[in-house]
Amino acid sequence: MIFRNLTGPKRTLAQTLSVVFVMGSLAWASVPLYDMFCKVTGYGGTTNTADAGSDVVLNETIKVRFDGSLERGMPWSFKPMQREMTIRLGETGLAFYEAHNPTDRPVAGSASYNVAPFDAGNYFVKIDCFCFEQQVLQPGETVQMPVSFYVDPEILEDRDAKHTPQITLSYTFYEIDLPEEQAALVIADE
Repeated sequence: MIFRNLTGPKRTLAQTLSVVFVMGSLAWASVPLYDMFCKVTGYGGTTNTADAGSDVVLNETIKVRFDGSLERGMPWSFKPMQREMTIRLGETGLAFYEAHNPTDRPVAGSASYNVAPFDAGNYFVKIDCFCFEQQVLQPGETVQMPVSFYVDPEILEDRDAKHTPQITLSYTFYEIDLPEEQAALVIADE
């Protein structure tokens, strides 16, 4: 055991600091690890991706709602430009989210996402999305970021998902380290 040569208060302090270190490490890594877990397993309404729209467009429609949030401590403002849209199954939809950096420093962010209900996640297909890349916003910068998608008509073949009246696409932005070249510019300016 690591602490066998320590006694009394020194041992207790060392054990307490070890627990704090492990818990802090787990908290720091939780968002990226959860995002990776969802992408690998499909858990949490993780979507599919495609290079182009669907070949099949049906007359049946579905409502798509949009949601945006920020991880605690992320200094940006972030919101969908539209709250919802109705599209036909297989039809390509285009939605926009807006992010603003109100700080006096560049801030890098990355978005994790999910789809609810979870059963619909396999049928919500993203063609192009800002969540595939890190975003760096300069001080005071505002950007509109697109996401193009469709709902796969095969949703009608899934006994659990076929009665889904609406799908909610949610993004959460969290702060990440600036890319090396951006960080070097910030250090040079100081």
